[in-house]
Amino acid sequence: MTKLENGMERVLVPVANKLNSQRHIAAIRDAFILVFPLIMAGSIVTLLNFAVLSPDGFIAKILFLPKLFPDLAGAQAIFSPVMQGSTNIMAILIVFLVARNLTISFKQDDLLAGLTAIGAFFIIYTPYEVIDNQAYLTVKFLGAQGLFVAIIVGIIVGEVFSRLARSPRLLIKMPEQVPPAVSRSFKVLIPIIMITVLFSVLNFVITKVSPNGINDLVYSVIQAPLKDMGTNVYSVVILGLVSNLLWVLGIHGPNTIAAIRDTIFTEPNLENLSYVAAHGNSWGAPYPETWGSLADAFANYGGSGMTLGLLIAIFIASRRADYRDIAKLSIGPGIFNINEPVIFGLPIVLNPLLIIPFIVTPVVNTVVGYFFVTTKLIPPVAYQVPWTTPGPLIPFLGTGGNFGALAVGLLCLAIAVLIYLPFVIVSNKVKMSATD
Repeated sequence: MTKLENGMERVLVPVANKLNSQRHIAAIRDAFILVFPLIMAGSIVTLLNFAVLSPDGFIAKILFLPKLFPDLAGAQAIFSPVMQGSTNIMAILIVFLVARNLTISFKQDDLLAGLTAIGAFFIIYTPYEVIDNQAYLTVKFLGAQGLFVAIIVGIIVGEVFSRLARSPRLLIKMPEQVPPAVSRSFKVLIPIIMITVLFSVLNFVITKVSPNGINDLVYSVIQAPLKDMGTNVYSVVILGLVSNLLWVLGIHGPNTIAAIRDTIFTEPNLENLSYVAAHGNSWGAPYPETWGSLADAFANYGGSGMTLGLLIAIFIASRRADYRDIAKLSIGPGIFNINEPVIFGLPIVLNPLLIIPFIVTPVVNTVVGYFFVTTKLIPPVAYQVPWTTPGPLIPFLGTGGNFGALAVGLLCLAIAVLIYLPFVIVSNKVKMSATD
């Protein structure tokens, strides 16, 4: 372990320090950090809605809440709007903050740059629906699924705005008697107009290639290589890799691959359920290698990337106050597989140290689960289990209460902690650089 840590320190720490001081990486990282409180609020409400108030939620089931409160699901409507003001508008917040942070590093007007970035984002945001001759804006890409485009727009606007604003020929100077706020707005009016025109032309070109816009183009390009995959461990591993690679780029991986994943695995999952209904147990289930029976059962405790293992590793070995504080706030949602606070709070997005274990850990544990299932040391996970069920209990309940599966689940959690541990230790020596 010591040799591994020393080797990682020699190779990764200099790279991490250099990347952390790079203005674009720092702008993106700090944007996610600033958004963290809203994401935390949304995560807590998600936990309340799906673990407690949903009749199928883990806590609701073990406390028999649906019997005590027949209209339990109706209470979810009270807290659902919180999501509309947090995670569901995350792309808007990020595009503003990335442009703002980047402009700060250039010592230009960060507020107007951020506002311009929001305008540019909506210029190329084309998911509109026309109903009864009225155009409606869909929210599909305003949340985590639109993050990749939001980051790119924020970077472009931050760069272009800052460089144009440094040119005296493009600035409008107002007389001294003009109020400061008005003078400030007019000063960079020409750069703002030029950026607006730039994104209008860019949107026109993109819609010629993809009529549904850049978000749909990105979504389609990502999905195309994943088609026609079968129900086997290779499919699960590849989909897991793609999902987590998207996460570290700021794209909601599970949502992006959901259409393909559900298309591939829904039918075999239903056949597994029919089998256990007919036989009373999951031994011999026809499809032991599905997403739910391998990835969810053994490789996603705490959410994508097996981040429950990361939180435990932070409590064990991290000396960084920011990591420990975020871990304390994230452990509650993390137990129930809600890990946005970890992904966007540390953050894991574009974090050169944590990207590696975030991608590798689920692959290792998928293979571990596959080994125990295919060697018939434990039965396949075939029962449907609520997604908010705490990690190792998923294979236990999903096999109908097999204690061997529970032991394998605990083993996978221990493996995740061991994989994350050296990276957490090395992160103690990484210097952070802020944009402001």
